[in-house]
Amino acid sequence: MEEKTASEIISRLDRLPVWSLPITFIGVLGTGFLFTFFDIFDINVSFIQTALTTFGVSPPSSPQIPQLLGPVVLWNLVGYVVGALALTPLADKFGRRRMLMLTMAITGLGSLYNALSTDYVNYLVARTITGIGVGADLAIVNTYINEVSPINGRAKFTSLVFLFATLGAFMGLWLGLLLTTPSASFPLGLPFALGGSGIFATAGWRIMYGIGSLLALIGLLLRFELPESPRWLVTKGRVREALSIVEKMEEVARRKIGELPPIPQHIEVKVSTESSFKEALATIFGNKAYLKRWIIMMSMWFFGYITVYTNAAGLTTILSSLGYPSSEAGMIASLGILGFIAVPVLLIAFGEGLERKIWVPISALLALAGGIIMAEARGSFPLEVLGAFVLFFGIDLWVPISYTWTTENFPTRARVTGFGLADGVGHIGGGIGSFLVALEIGNMLSKGVNGGTALEVFMLMISFQLISALISLAGIRTAKKRLDEISPH
Repeated sequence: MEEKTASEIISRLDRLPVWSLPITFIGVLGTGFLFTFFDIFDINVSFIQTALTTFGVSPPSSPQIPQLLGPVVLWNLVGYVVGALALTPLADKFGRRRMLMLTMAITGLGSLYNALSTDYVNYLVARTITGIGVGADLAIVNTYINEVSPINGRAKFTSLVFLFATLGAFMGLWLGLLLTTPSASFPLGLPFALGGSGIFATAGWRIMYGIGSLLALIGLLLRFELPESPRWLVTKGRVREALSIVEKMEEVARRKIGELPPIPQHIEVKVSTESSFKEALATIFGNKAYLKRWIIMMSMWFFGYITVYTNAAGLTTILSSLGYPSSEAGMIASLGILGFIAVPVLLIAFGEGLERKIWVPISALLALAGGIIMAEARGSFPLEVLGAFVLFFGIDLWVPISYTWTTENFPTRARVTGFGLADGVGHIGGGIGSFLVALEIGNMLSKGVNGGTALEVFMLMISFQLISALISLAGIRTAKKRLDEISPH
């Protein structure tokens, strides 16, 4: 009887054709994402100042800087993997809402520690702690969004929340340009940049991490307003709580569209008041279909993240090492980030129009085009910015779609665990790969820069995303299907 009631609640939830929680909750989830991606991207421009003022490196074009950056990215992603593997299963056991609080708190504390770091070792430890929070937070937020979104809008609303992420990335780059680079005439830099004098000349990067910890605090306080995921409540036998939330969602939907669609056919829902990491692992690895899905998702992320994180954390450093003045390199990256912001704008409008797996190779081909433009545009600032725009757009277009796709591949009782394992192990590729790529780029640049060096650097970086795109083609089709139809209990 309990499972019959649970199935009815899920069917009532699935019939809702519009976003049926208060619209402000998009902003609540988005604010957390804004901080998370601010933290990912704030290192891109600011790390040069960190290395010069705190790690004793000079000049800004020194090949030591990308070599120092490699371990920083690696340990940040090690933390990400730890968070994804150790904390995300707790969201399947204790609920999405509780863990959303914990992960934001960890991330904010890591950012504060970064602001207070006095040497390279403490800086690495701080980035690792931040990574733990980020790794778990991304998995839980994306799962939560997809569990409360309408069937025909999971990619749309993931992209809408991801819009806040792009704004966070934009803030990370532009604040880095403002606070950590010296003033220079446009386009070589910002005429009003503060990083060349006063406290900003040595501590601009610290101020950035302090801003990050403040954003995390705001995100944490806002999350207290979120309800628990009704899908998770149902699988735990807490049907009354789930029913109360779904009834409120139905009221919101009626105010928007009037009469609700008929309730679809019930899908069997497994209710389990006792859950464990072992049970979640058995669900994923003891079922051939889910195991195959996990291998595809993990491999896609594994190779794709090498390109994503090499670009996100190191584009400014790479350009500087190629001979660009540090201010100009930061300016190119900071204008190129507009391509990242264009990603959710496109996907909000058209993301549901194609199957998830089709977006991945489209993204890789655009990244390839952007890399070629940048490599061949030396001396033409407009072309350099165009190349950076296309590069950011291509490297990141597949990410929000694949967030949605990954959550769809696993059942509710193991959804966060499945996402965390795929995304977390995938980040091992991002960490090790970015580290090795950074070392290789450093070695390439230490031999001298010639006419073909830039093309070699960008082709190396983007080649891994092309591999990711090929892997994605083996994935399942999920667009506009019910979650429990895609991934039965």
